[in-house]
Amino acid sequence: MSHLKIPSLCILYESMYCYYYNSVFANCFTNNVKCCELLGVIRLPDAIDLILSPTEAMDRKIGIILSLTLMMVTVSISAVTGAHLRLNDRWDDFKKTFNKIYDGNETEEKKRLIWESNMQLIAEHNRKADLGLYTYRLGINEYADLDHAEFSMLKSGIPPHAMELNSSTIMSKSVNVSDLPKEVDWRKKGYVTEVKNQKDCGGCWAFSATGSLEGQHFKKTGVLLSLSEQEILDCCSDDGCSGGLMTEAFECIRTIGGIEKERSYNFVGINKECRFQRYDVVARVKDYTTIEPFCEDCLQIAVATVGPISAAVFSKEKTFHLYKSGIYQSPTCSQTMTHGILVVGYGTENGQDYWLVKNSWGPTWGLQGYIKIARNQDNMCGISSMASFPIIR
Repeated sequence: MSHLKIPSLCILYESMYCYYYNSVFANCFTNNVKCCELLGVIRLPDAIDLILSPTEAMDRKIGIILSLTLMMVTVSISAVTGAHLRLNDRWDDFKKTFNKIYDGNETEEKKRLIWESNMQLIAEHNRKADLGLYTYRLGINEYADLDHAEFSMLKSGIPPHAMELNSSTIMSKSVNVSDLPKEVDWRKKGYVTEVKNQKDCGGCWAFSATGSLEGQHFKKTGVLLSLSEQEILDCCSDDGCSGGLMTEAFECIRTIGGIEKERSYNFVGINKECRFQRYDVVARVKDYTTIEPFCEDCLQIAVATVGPISAAVFSKEKTFHLYKSGIYQSPTCSQTMTHGILVVGYGTENGQDYWLVKNSWGPTWGLQGYIKIARNQDNMCGISSMASFPIIR
């Protein structure tokens, strides 16, 4: 009995630890010699055989197994109950943070299940990101209670197979990109207004267009004004919340005679009758320029030399919906454009090139409303496929 290192009660405790270590209950009582040896104890059956008679030993083993089984069930129930309570707290925090009010218990239960599924996706993705398998992380935002199909329907505003209007000028590769600045961020120069929110309206194209207009107006006047997306939705399309194109917005503004400030023609997120007032115009469009499609170098030249540029990406990846930080890239991200955005800069982070993109999903999404999309990665998500900017009077 010289190998019996500790009293029997301690052997019981350590054997339970072996169970936790292997997550297989029977191993602690049959084959789990290695685990128990690592703990510096002998297996529980061996210890009982050394102390008791065969009949007593068998009775004792059965009693211990039953006791441990009851203990593990109790522990499991407690763990599940605790996890459920913590999840309830997080759900309550989510509703409070984003002012979520649901129409009845049935609707809330459905939203809760979607939220839990998205929570699981976020946790699994971020574990892999911690292992270096992804260059970006996901996180909870105000859209975490929307299933992906619902989210995509609400937030997509570039019509399928859309083609930009032809402009009188096309920007192509005119300089060597190695001569351009290594990093550009037009926010630091005062060209970019605050992050806006298109709400449940597919008006991303209008937000992309005003973003580029705001930058060019600032470049000419030195005054940054927030321009009216609602004017574009009401006056430039029969159903602006169902989608449109940035070049259509530029052409429309040129035709009707200008665009008002957001303050005088405020955003309501639904289509209404056009109430454009010419005497409230603060910016006018003379023409617009399209950038050579599928040319990231051309887009870089435009961003570096012109200012914020209207563009479009494929936004129907579920990971795009829940993006939080890092440089976004996905091998399954299509080059079919579904969502208008604003490219406000570019740079390199940890050796990886990226585009700095302003979105129109509010500041709770992504990097306070922004996303970094991989640059020089085969036109990631189609970012250089449909880019343009206005020329103002």
